[in-house]
Amino acid sequence: MKQQHIGHAVAPHLDALESHGFCLVENIIPTAMVEGLASDLGDSFAATPVSQGPFYGADTVRFGGLLNRSPFAALFIQHPLILEIVGNILGAWCDTIQLNLTQAIEIRPGAEQQVPHRDQDMWPVSRMLPSDHAAEYLVNVMWPFTPYRPENGSTILWPGSHRRQAEDLIDAEEAVSLEIMPGSALLFLGSTLHCGGANRTMAARRGMIVSYSLGWLKPYEIQTLVYPPEIAKSLSPDLARLIGYQVHRPNLGNVEGRCPSVLLGDELAAGAIDALAPEQIALIEAFHAQLQATNSQVSL
Repeated sequence: MKQQHIGHAVAPHLDALESHGFCLVENIIPTAMVEGLASDLGDSFAATPVSQGPFYGADTVRFGGLLNRSPFAALFIQHPLILEIVGNILGAWCDTIQLNLTQAIEIRPGAEQQVPHRDQDMWPVSRMLPSDHAAEYLVNVMWPFTPYRPENGSTILWPGSHRRQAEDLIDAEEAVSLEIMPGSALLFLGSTLHCGGANRTMAARRGMIVSYSLGWLKPYEIQTLVYPPEIAKSLSPDLARLIGYQVHRPNLGNVEGRCPSVLLGDELAAGAIDALAPEQIALIEAFHAQLQATNSQVSL
């Protein structure tokens, strides 16, 4: 995927992501849709046990597979403005982007602040390369179901931390915690230091995080297991591709040498078919031209 055309609506958000590592996109989806999604997920919030471990936090509830739980989820995941922003951030580093995660999160009253972290660190390569390298691996999108405020655990971010990747911890005085209302979205880079805040109120903070990553990375949530072919067949072709039913050129993630989208049809077609990027095709053509020239000289 190459970098997309930058429209007027997208440019300010890209500038903010470039400068600060995050941006707030306000009032981009009707609150009725937020309420519909939150309502559909209500039983799951009630039935899911609290998280375990020092990273997730003992007073939080988290669950994934949101496309299985509500028809509203796809409207958020495929929001055109969000996909355009994400495509411009990640498109220079991959042939296709993929859905990395959908996770509903509840931070309950009394929850402590989460440890600051960068989500891209789940992929070791992000820490092996120089800290000033330009590649981004991930873009997160936080969608509030209830108002996010500093006092109830709104996401804490460190502005400019995407340019200070060698620093695992940065002074808390440099951090910000935004107020975000349902219908708005907070986007932040996988290289941005952030964490869930402490909830010092008497009410739970609920929301959803959707993240997108480079198509050649192993996703946090294995989408093709969460949505196997019998489920993915009911999704739109664009959404099926986003969750992983597409090959990433050259030939990465294939099934019997074919694009995995064949699993969504009635039969698995026989025979491998190359899926190559233009640069690979150009290299092959250059090789054959060189080989032909060499053979012509030998025949003389």
